[in-house]
Amino acid sequence: MKAVVFDEGLKLENNYPLPVPQKGEALIKVTTIGICNTDYEITKGYMGYKGVLGHEFTGIVEQADNKELIGKRVVGEINCGCGECEWCAQGLERHCFNRSTLGIWQREGCFAEYVALPEKNLLVIPDNVTDNEAVFVEPLAAALEILEQIHIPPYKKVIILGDGKLGIITALALNACNLDVTLVGKHEEKLALAKAQGVKTKLLNELKVEKAYDFVVEATGSISGFETSVALTKPRGILVLKSTIAASKEFNLAPVVVDEITIVGSRCGQFAPAMRILASKRIDVNPLVSDIYPIEKSIEAFERNKEKTSVKVLVKVD
Repeated sequence: MKAVVFDEGLKLENNYPLPVPQKGEALIKVTTIGICNTDYEITKGYMGYKGVLGHEFTGIVEQADNKELIGKRVVGEINCGCGECEWCAQGLERHCFNRSTLGIWQREGCFAEYVALPEKNLLVIPDNVTDNEAVFVEPLAAALEILEQIHIPPYKKVIILGDGKLGIITALALNACNLDVTLVGKHEEKLALAKAQGVKTKLLNELKVEKAYDFVVEATGSISGFETSVALTKPRGILVLKSTIAASKEFNLAPVVVDEITIVGSRCGQFAPAMRILASKRIDVNPLVSDIYPIEKSIEAFERNKEKTSVKVLVKVD
């Protein structure tokens, strides 16, 4: 099968071995793949992963013990837990110490013609949700995870820093939950995607940096973005870190202590609530699709994903 593999470099393999489903797993014919910044970070050495990339996909089940799944369009939760620990018992496989993670850690990804995942990880796509929409369920679930971790009263102000795909999706998700959201970024054309759906936006160079926000979401992935986020958070406010920041310089954490700021790390979320929002049409993710490539041009797709003008790059599998 065709597969995009990272191993000391990124390459498209034309004869990569088909995945062999283990007990309780389904074999899925992949139809649509989303490129995530995590995929790009892996090509720079993140997690030390080697193998088939990709964790955002839609596909059609071809083999499964549960015959009702065969022929269904599905997405798949990316974390596969051991099923025996306290985290798995709570439905928090994302924190299982023995987990594998699709295309990120110890499990071949979905950037291929076929992928295998546990049947319990699969979620059937509603008929009124297209593949191009459903492929957003993983980042949308990550955005909604914020509301699983903390309670944000509707009368409180939320500001989100970062107008990349993560920031925009988070802004759309929280806005759809009737919160007072402002998205801040450097690119008018990207901010316009959120503004068109009712999100308040502001260019970074026009933002007055003051401690005016009860809840701040950092989605820039940069130290400067983190420092600005701290400067925007009210005393005893909550700062949510949605992006991983690899510190390459010293930065001052004293304001976090002085202002008694609570910092919350936020990563993966549950797919079902995200799929319900997509099905409800409360948000429209279609304008976020910058380009669509065939799998044969996957390397070009990865290069396009690096460009500042791109938001979401999709790949289609015949």
